[in-house]
Amino acid sequence: MPRIVRGALLQASWTGDKESMIRKHEGYAHEAAKQGAQVMLFQELFYGPYFCQVQDPQYYSYTEHIPDGPTTKRMQDLARQTGMVLVVPMYEEDSKAAGIYYNTAAVIDADGSYLGKYRKTHIPHVKGFWEKFYFRPGNMGYPVFETAVGKVGVYICYDRHFPEGARALGLNGAEIVFIPSATSRGLSEYLWRVEQVSHALANGYYVGTINRVGKEPLGDDDFYGQSYFVDPRGQFVGEVGSAHDEELLVRDLDLDRIAEVRQVWQFYRDRRPDQYGDLVAP
Repeated sequence: MPRIVRGALLQASWTGDKESMIRKHEGYAHEAAKQGAQVMLFQELFYGPYFCQVQDPQYYSYTEHIPDGPTTKRMQDLARQTGMVLVVPMYEEDSKAAGIYYNTAAVIDADGSYLGKYRKTHIPHVKGFWEKFYFRPGNMGYPVFETAVGKVGVYICYDRHFPEGARALGLNGAEIVFIPSATSRGLSEYLWRVEQVSHALANGYYVGTINRVGKEPLGDDDFYGQSYFVDPRGQFVGEVGSAHDEELLVRDLDLDRIAEVRQVWQFYRDRRPDQYGDLVAP
């Protein structure tokens, strides 16, 4: 039998407050489950605005502990209700060190069990993306989680500009890599349909990636959406999401295609790590 996994992505606009944003995502999760989705990704920092467009300590209030915070518990309950694997990006405060914050995604299995988290590794600090004001770089490597739908990895927004972590996820066994983002129009839109497609091609796995939509009150530019799934051949799975409108995308992913592609393009066999020392030299 073919291994078909139905995945869901939600590109959403900001509602104006945390609680209504969570409720919006819960509603769409139930809708995705009705459409047969088995795994769903939420967008970067899903329950807040993209506050990194400014530098203001008031937004530290959006932090929560993971997994012991209220939103993780709520998402575990949502996973149990819908029977879906959930990848949930949130603003994390380190439970062992007050005032240490990370841009993090929790991975929750279809039965509601918490599997672990990924902390964003690469942190930008340029106009409109003042992330070093809010986040410490991730320190947990590139975990791959055994879920009800297969082996899932996570990479977050600015990470996508760096091929090294994308390759590490492949080496760690990822079959689907989810990349939540918050990227505004103009700065990197021309890269959007290139980088994640390249990761899927170079590593022989599926990528599901989200960008927000709409204009938020803290920034000058709007978010350009265009969320999508891409297969290991670098082909979009169905249509790319709207550039302007909130949208739930539900797509079927044939995981058997991973083995087919890797048997044609032997990128893992033909790697030469003995020649790559300069890549990690100080």
